[in-house]
Amino acid sequence: MIGFGSIGRGTLPLIERHIAHDPARMVVIAPDDAGRELLDERGIKFVKMALTRDNYAEVLKPYLTAGSGQGFLINLSVEVSSVALVQLCHEANALYIDTCIEPWPGFYTDTSLSVSQRSNYALRESMLDLRRKLKSGPSAITTCGANPGMVSWLVKQALLNIARDCNIAHEPPQSREDWARLMQACGVKGIHIAECDTQRARMPKPRGVFVNTWSVEGFVSEGLQPAELGFGTHEKALPPEGRRHDFGPDCAIYLLRPGAGTRVRSWTPTAQAQHGFLITHNEAISIADYFSLREAGKITYAPTCHYAYHPAADAVLSLDEMAGAQWQRQSASHILGESEIIDGIDELGVLLYGHAKNAYWYGSQLSVEETRQLAPYQNATGLQVTSAVLAGMVWALENPKAGILEADELDFRRCLEVQRPYLGPVTGHYTDWTPLQGRGGLFPEDMDTSDPWQFSNVIVR
Repeated sequence: MIGFGSIGRGTLPLIERHIAHDPARMVVIAPDDAGRELLDERGIKFVKMALTRDNYAEVLKPYLTAGSGQGFLINLSVEVSSVALVQLCHEANALYIDTCIEPWPGFYTDTSLSVSQRSNYALRESMLDLRRKLKSGPSAITTCGANPGMVSWLVKQALLNIARDCNIAHEPPQSREDWARLMQACGVKGIHIAECDTQRARMPKPRGVFVNTWSVEGFVSEGLQPAELGFGTHEKALPPEGRRHDFGPDCAIYLLRPGAGTRVRSWTPTAQAQHGFLITHNEAISIADYFSLREAGKITYAPTCHYAYHPAADAVLSLDEMAGAQWQRQSASHILGESEIIDGIDELGVLLYGHAKNAYWYGSQLSVEETRQLAPYQNATGLQVTSAVLAGMVWALENPKAGILEADELDFRRCLEVQRPYLGPVTGHYTDWTPLQGRGGLFPEDMDTSDPWQFSNVIVR
């Protein structure tokens, strides 16, 4: 395991519970000692070291190839290239999993790169380039956390629920094209990864500290990337700040503004209507690509897809404080442990919209109270991630020669079967809400009333 932050510490007990292993053959590598006591009491070897371009292969390869059996690299680190690690695992015939595609340090702030080149779209293409090069090999599951990851499995189940409720006759989808044709037949125009985190800390956020319920480094880095979204075929025009990429499958666009400074209108069952942040995430691109239909190389159908994230209140305050400092991060950071949170849920799901029943949210409503009963060392946000890592690991162990795969390409039923005991209530909700609801009263607004689900109506100006 590379990295032993909040997600690494939360994943450990799930591995112990579900995957037979010899602790003496497990190794955790991290740049600091946080949580080391959990490893020492289990007899798990710990290596305090930061992995770099220069040392990662020399450090990792002996561990991945030692003894009999097949190595498994669980990458829960930041600023260690996922592409480099997958290449190494291919050479070592080792299995691999991560929760996002990480670059080497400096990528997100490299002004020599264009905005397009430092996007998640570009990071995804770098992994797909490696897949095209290697073609096959040991299973390497990329982008398999809660989102990206679990939400791709929720989209498929939500789509089947909508088809059932709208009486859309169909054969069980067997391929990407089958899934895309079903989404088109259901009339889905787009998907929000719609999340509302209501977990509340016992103590208020101190000024000058970035407080979050999951990785601060991860949130800040993706928040400062350009806002990105899969851009559907129902959209009439690019937003004024929208730009297309000149490489790859052309399933997504980016905005000339950071995701942490971009709000979108969305809906979750608890919050109802809300403003979320359009934070860039791999799933916005991979889902849009997975459900695209093409003829003669041109996209004929694709859904719009993007994140609509309302973080915990302390994280919202932290972002506002950072924005006021011209996006300079606070000197201190803190991840809320489960003992510091007095109540709240992380309501994470997918909102499929534009169909005959308007919009349908399907997802997890996991509370911190239930999390305490289910697994140690994590809050509700963490357990949604760690249980998805577990599901991806199980799938890889059961299918060890599948090559490089995104979470969208795994067996969603099997993955949710493994993960669902850790998700709290998993529920579906239809709503008549649209981005036009309640607008145009106090101030005049430029809205497209002919189609409520145009992105121009969703983005907050």
